[in-house]
Amino acid sequence: MSTVAGAEPLSRPGLHPSNLVLRVLSALVMAPLALAAAYVGGWLFILFWAAAAIAVLWEWIALVAGAGHRLIFSAAASAIGIAAVLVGRGRPVAAMLVFCLGALAAVIFATRGRRVWIGAGVFYAAAMLLAPVLLRGDGNLGLQALLLLFVVVWSTDIFAYFAGRAIGGPKLMPAISPKKTWAGAIVGTAGAMLLASVGAAYLGSFDLAAIAALALLLSVVSQLGDLLESWIKRQFGAKDASHLIPGHGGVMDRLDGFWAAALVGCLIGVARGGLDHAANGLLIW
Repeated sequence: MSTVAGAEPLSRPGLHPSNLVLRVLSALVMAPLALAAAYVGGWLFILFWAAAAIAVLWEWIALVAGAGHRLIFSAAASAIGIAAVLVGRGRPVAAMLVFCLGALAAVIFATRGRRVWIGAGVFYAAAMLLAPVLLRGDGNLGLQALLLLFVVVWSTDIFAYFAGRAIGGPKLMPAISPKKTWAGAIVGTAGAMLLASVGAAYLGSFDLAAIAALALLLSVVSQLGDLLESWIKRQFGAKDASHLIPGHGGVMDRLDGFWAAALVGCLIGVARGGLDHAANGLLIW
């Protein structure tokens, strides 16, 4: 759901035309699945994001712990499963406590030099599950909140990719992600603000200035999430988190921007509307 904050030319190894076709085809499969799960909501939505969280957890642990990480993964994945049931039954605080216990168990099994990384990975996966589920769980505006996130993250990705290729120019953070450009980042954010405002005007009576400002924040955050994942992979000498998705790498590679935007959006929503009305707190100003 996010991999581009600038251009990555087709001539780059691993992104030749046939690989681009794989990226497009994979996106055409994944995007409708994410939209369908958001539309249906309920347990289907929770299972969808629990599966995403477990996939991200597996990739993270394989990246930072290498071979022989089954006990670490089992402990943390079990916590995800239990937390999914708890949040589905309206007990998000208990779900958060279970994640803390899962992180503690995973850290116990980790080697001394990897414990901080493993603990961070468990909380990364926790946010992947809890943030979208808490937002969607708001019966009033849950679907609209998820649609806003999808529009912001996806449009940032698409506008940034094509603007980066067409305009080029100074690099955004060359030490972390050499191909991303300032032009791509700026145009991606502007496109996200425009589409989010248009979508908000269509979906209901929202404060369009507030929605545009929110889209600005979430677009920037989504790109920072992309850069954060790139930095993490560089720490461990990896190009992709895994090869689960044809043309895209791993689930982390697809959801890095969405993870960051959903987390920040959820924190804003919970701070303003509480755990039961996070979407209302995010969208109503």
